[in-house]
Amino acid sequence: MSTNSQSPAPKAQHANGLPSLSVRLRHARKVAGLTLKQVAQAAGCSESLISKLENDAASPSLAMLHRLALALGSNVSELTCEDWVSPEPVLRAGDRQINRFAKGAKKEFIDLERITHIQKGGLLQGDIHIVSPGMVSEMIEHAGEEMGYVIEGSLELTLGETTYTLQAGDSFHFPSTIPHGYRNTSASIARILWINTPATF
Repeated sequence: MSTNSQSPAPKAQHANGLPSLSVRLRHARKVAGLTLKQVAQAAGCSESLISKLENDAASPSLAMLHRLALALGSNVSELTCEDWVSPEPVLRAGDRQINRFAKGAKKEFIDLERITHIQKGGLLQGDIHIVSPGMVSEMIEHAGEEMGYVIEGSLELTLGETTYTLQAGDSFHFPSTIPHGYRNTSASIARILWINTPATF
């Protein structure tokens, strides 16, 4: 007699926060031939903050991380990814890495579930943004383009001075140079397929 029992799906690999930046920040600065002061001036922050970041004594906000990457001639993806290239083109459901990307004042969070492999010089990056109820992202702007599709829940997407309410099934596309951010005002988790080009996070 046969049965239709199935093995439980593998659990996603969760990580608290983005990978350590200290070594890569220092390396990128030295490769660029820049001093702490020069990076600080280009990123609009203090020299002491750069020193703390390079020594793992502080963590940058997402907006600051973008400014640092720009000052170093890099991008957030290159500064934070753990592996440059994977020979395997498929990422199985349940096997993908999930990073705790941001935390709110209470228990709010944004998790990023990787759906594309990180590659040095890669032109495309895809994630599923998992946004808890009440979470508000920072407003950021940078080079590139973005598009997304709301898989589950609802989201308020702000582009410049305009805010759009998106429901499951809605999609969006905008140049990343427009200041943008979002928040989940509902009582349920929101999941958004989010594509960036070039690779950003």
